[in-house]
Amino acid sequence: MVGCFPDGRQILDFYHCAEHVYAVASGQYGEGTLGGQQWAEATLIRLCMANVKTVLAGLSRMRPTNSEAQEEIRKLTGYLENNGHRIHYLSDLENGFPIGSGGIESANKFICHTRMKRSGAWWVLASGNAMLRIRCAIYNGTFHRVFENYIKRQSTTKPLDK
Repeated sequence: MVGCFPDGRQILDFYHCAEHVYAVASGQYGEGTLGGQQWAEATLIRLCMANVKTVLAGLSRMRPTNSEAQEEIRKLTGYLENNGHRIHYLSDLENGFPIGSGGIESANKFICHTRMKRSGAWWVLASGNAMLRIRCAIYNGTFHRVFENYIKRQSTTKPLDK
């Protein structure tokens, strides 16, 4: 992804992150308990404020109450260590960026899967990628500009000598 969008802002899906947080809360405090809910909400607020180091420090001090809690703490710690640089939810929201991947997942299904995975459809890589570029341009409103660039390239290309 970084190769295609080197200046893109990476955002860790908030809802997937919250699932990990709530798994720790459930394992450590019991499913649906007030203590677990309070811990999870406080942790998510810290993450919204980009205080990943504070959350990691708290996890390292947490004494697991059972093996399930220990495993969930270990998984959340690794998840945050590997993805902490993608957590800046409050500033993302302030700048109008989505903090969930649902819209992207839905667009992928609508734009890509609907066309490329039809019954009986098959593609070679080059024509499949070209088809996806056209569909994306249609849906994001840039088709006219993309087509103009295509025409310009075609008019400057020298014909092959016979």
